[in-house]
Amino acid sequence: MNDDRTRVQEFFTSRAADWDARFPDDGPAYEAAIATLGLRPGGRVLDAGCGTGRALPALRAAVGPSGVVLGADLTPAMLRAAVRAGRDRSGHLLLADVSRLPLASGSLDAVFGAGLISHLPDPKRDLAELARVVRPGGLLALFHPIGRAALAARHGREITPDDLRAEPQLRPLLAATGWRMTSYVDEDTRFLALAVREG
Repeated sequence: MNDDRTRVQEFFTSRAADWDARFPDDGPAYEAAIATLGLRPGGRVLDAGCGTGRALPALRAAVGPSGVVLGADLTPAMLRAAVRAGRDRSGHLLLADVSRLPLASGSLDAVFGAGLISHLPDPKRDLAELARVVRPGGLLALFHPIGRAALAARHGREITPDDLRAEPQLRPLLAATGWRMTSYVDEDTRFLALAVREG
């Protein structure tokens, strides 16, 4: 594993046990973001970088019992926390790197990624891999329950124009990796960029 991925694992391993307790009120924001995907019963969806699986129950509700819900994460401690919270009942958990997903090309209808993009060591390669596993016309939602400015303030920083999640940076990145951005919202209460799989 390269150093970037090791750092990601170390960061989340040390926070896994109390992750949900730190953000107890995010559920409705996740549900609202997932609703924008317009998933249908029987759909196939991946929560990329699923962490403790907070999105999995809402994804399961969207695709119903006949759908497929997968949660992939690089950090074993986060997946163990998802199991302790019972979220493995809503989807199948995979210990997997989003740069090399053990999924067939075009096998998914959508990918949901909460807080994902800022932790991707190689965003161009990793977003292209997400595009590989989604069928043409399928969707990607890049989400965070608070906006860029609020998140930066939480960490004692200010946002900068070169922030990967800034629209002028994100739109061409998505275009270069097989996605076409269809909407972009960055406000205090949420960040949500939606894209459709080209091809």
